[in-house]
Amino acid sequence: MPATSPAHPRRRRRTNRLLATAAGVLTAGALAAAALPGSANAGEQHANQGRHGHPGRYQDIQLLSFNDLHGNLEPPTGSSGRVTELQPDGTTKTIDAGGAEYLATHLREARKGHRYSITAAGGDMVGASPLISGLFHDEPTIEALNKLDLDVTSVGNHEFDEGAKELSRLQKGGCHPTDGCYSDKKFKGADFPYLAANVLDEKTKKPILKPYWVWKKQGVKVGFIGVTLEGTPNIVSAEGVKGLSFKDEVETINKYAKELRRKGVKSIVALIHEGGFPASTSYNYDCDSPGAGDGISGPITDIAKNVTSEVDALVTGHTHAAYVCTVPDPAGKPRMVTSAASFGRLYTDTTLTYDRATGDIVRTAVKSANHVVTRDVAKAADMTELIDKWNTLAAPIGNRPVGHISADIGNTGTESPLGDLIADAQLTYAKTLDAEADLALMNPGGIRAPLTYAAKSGEGDGVVTFAEAFTVQPFANTVNLQDLTGAQLIQVLKEQVSGANEAAPKILQVSDGFTYTLDLTKSGADRVVTDSIRLNGRPIDESATYRVAMNSFLAGGGDGFPTLAKGTNPLVGDDDLKALEQYLTANSSPTDPIDPPKADRITVVN
Repeated sequence: MPATSPAHPRRRRRTNRLLATAAGVLTAGALAAAALPGSANAGEQHANQGRHGHPGRYQDIQLLSFNDLHGNLEPPTGSSGRVTELQPDGTTKTIDAGGAEYLATHLREARKGHRYSITAAGGDMVGASPLISGLFHDEPTIEALNKLDLDVTSVGNHEFDEGAKELSRLQKGGCHPTDGCYSDKKFKGADFPYLAANVLDEKTKKPILKPYWVWKKQGVKVGFIGVTLEGTPNIVSAEGVKGLSFKDEVETINKYAKELRRKGVKSIVALIHEGGFPASTSYNYDCDSPGAGDGISGPITDIAKNVTSEVDALVTGHTHAAYVCTVPDPAGKPRMVTSAASFGRLYTDTTLTYDRATGDIVRTAVKSANHVVTRDVAKAADMTELIDKWNTLAAPIGNRPVGHISADIGNTGTESPLGDLIADAQLTYAKTLDAEADLALMNPGGIRAPLTYAAKSGEGDGVVTFAEAFTVQPFANTVNLQDLTGAQLIQVLKEQVSGANEAAPKILQVSDGFTYTLDLTKSGADRVVTDSIRLNGRPIDESATYRVAMNSFLAGGGDGFPTLAKGTNPLVGDDDLKALEQYLTANSSPTDPIDPPKADRITVVN
């Protein structure tokens, strides 16, 4: 049975430090004290405090949150390192954002003046990480999160990239079972609890980690329940989720909300690694504005509408979107649902007003806002020291040039230039294994960052280093070959926009010579125009057999492509990153760099 936990000793130390610091920043939390019973001034922080310093009835609690960090300790590059801000006149501008050195500074500044402050996260703290973290099995990110004073996080799907045993090691500490220790100091693990309420061991039928955790301070108690998306097995390798079962998010949260209330915890926050899609890509878009409806669409809306009203706020993630919205709970009352984009570019500041008389949150007083992790503030020295330490260890591998590009090669759009390049690289590599290889397919979710032309420290414009290539493809998948019939290949294309992928299509990136039309004016599988599909100019023959290259994740049916798991005559090749590296090296030079592919293989009808 999970036990409730007191505030960390380091949190008490931090509180003492903050008590000595004057409040200097106006945050969303300062605006949240709505007209509560007994409060003479709705804008006064710590409204209704008792005499002689004794707590009053109402206490504002600051909840800082973020999600989907993915080991981005250094500032992310390209579009991954920018956010869009809506201006008062309706125009937008982009802002460079992110980086652990800046995130630490912003969070520490935001906490000033807040005696009751909690920092929580919505999963995917690790996994699909840049080389500085991924090369060391994400130990650097856990160390950084400890320094950020993270209190609690849910697991995300990427926490299972290396399996449950590795996740347990990140929580508890210890050296990696095969790579060993990276220094003379043993890895200590996370100071904060990972919550996995809906991830069960198939044998014991119990959660593999704590299902919930309770923050306490001077009689105030806030419970946190953490879940990841039920569909995690569809987007993680089979080996990563072996022996585990993933349960329904709503049923799990409702179960543990009841358990928390039985234990006297009435203020509850759900940390859910599942998300939605706002109507605007601007982080400060008002999704509760007239005409915005729920403000967000996607899986989180149904979850939010069905999670018990006993939960006071939902911190979400997974979709890498930014939103601060209210969605009605089962009783029809508005409830805050937030997400802070990804890669440490934003953090959310939420004010929860706690009623000491009832032990519950005054939901009508909850206020929240996303804030940009700008790079115009001082870097946190302790985070710089941590990054420098791990960069020194990674440098001999990461700084090695592997290719040259003439301009940015992006990874956005229905068909992206980088997706085409990777598919070409995999087909080229596959032909060294089997000259009969016909085409390659690449899942867009496996492309984690763009290739950027501008030089990072000292490397030279247009140079692609191993570290940059690693950041693009960090999963350590293999390039696999298998036979598919023409009919199966057509079915795979239809699975991009139907079944598990109908609501949020996953458009496979394709190698040169493979073309077809995608008609987005239609619905479901009909969006694939079957008679448009061509390989080297010839229509696909449904009865013929084609030799198809793909990564091992797709070959197992991942990302909602069950037909790919039915391929025959399999052949397992080398690491997909190696295939990309070899392609870049063989096809580029300082005087003849690779140009961005035209991304003209999929014709889209809107």
